[in-house]
Amino acid sequence: MVDVLFAGEVFCDLVFAGIPHLPAPGGEVYADRFAVVPGGTATRSVAAARLGLRTGLFAVIGTDFLGDHLVTELAREQNLDLSWLRRDPAVQTPVTVAATNEHDRTFITYEEEGARRPQVWDGELPDARFVQLTIGRPLPGWVSRLRARGTRVVGGVGWDPTGRWSPELLTRLAEVDVFVCNAVEATSYTRTGTVEEAVKVLDDLVADVVVTDGPRGAVAVDGVTGELVRIPAPSVPAVDPTGAGDVFTAAFITGLSHGWPLATRLRFAGLCAALSVRSLGGAAAAPHRAAVDAFLTEISGFTEKSGIPGDDVERIRAILR
Repeated sequence: MVDVLFAGEVFCDLVFAGIPHLPAPGGEVYADRFAVVPGGTATRSVAAARLGLRTGLFAVIGTDFLGDHLVTELAREQNLDLSWLRRDPAVQTPVTVAATNEHDRTFITYEEEGARRPQVWDGELPDARFVQLTIGRPLPGWVSRLRARGTRVVGGVGWDPTGRWSPELLTRLAEVDVFVCNAVEATSYTRTGTVEEAVKVLDDLVADVVVTDGPRGAVAVDGVTGELVRIPAPSVPAVDPTGAGDVFTAAFITGLSHGWPLATRLRFAGLCAALSVRSLGGAAAAPHRAAVDAFLTEISGFTEKSGIPGDDVERIRAILR
């Protein structure tokens, strides 16, 4: 039994942070920080585990030294079950070079077909309250089997390197219960001009939709009232935004697992994502419960400014201690 199963691609992230700008062709710039950390689906998995959920990871990595490093790092995490993490000697562990500063990040990735999300589940499926995966490709059959057993499916998407942003993807929203994406993804796939317009289109296609909007917070539709809800993100000095969206998704699922109201879920997810950008790199930056609790104490003197009402602070703290 797991609270949430994350399925997808796991990357070894080489993060160069604090660069002043991307280098011109033939040029060179220097970073002031560097880390080698798990990324991709591993970031969401680690974030959920650190927030107290019993978490499983379903992915494929190689048996090379990068894969060994990822397994060593992920095995340190309490609440994270690696039973379904496959090691395949025929594939290179996916690797991403991330160049970041406080404002944005750029990626270069190498990934082989054999290291993509597994389409077939060998053996018995686990009992899971939630499963999270991207819907950029058709969903495998084992997802519908889990859903038929009562597992809630949380879908996401990634950057479309083709630039087509095919609206065909929207047809897959009928196969998920919750959809979380960012502002660029939402407006590109729906062919809309604003996040609010995109959310309204997506709300007609899936039961629950959330669109993250960077430092402007997140937008969603309340399934009970039909009201459009925007919750601002806490303002923090950013070191590295890599993986903030993954942390947001994991924290949002955590709120769902506790049955919190929509606004509380959005505030908690925004809080955890904001906390993650204060540190360097993907899974390594995912906050532990103690760090979230300390951050709540840090902002307790100005909860109105932070956008976190006192009732939500107490509700969140109840699961952190």
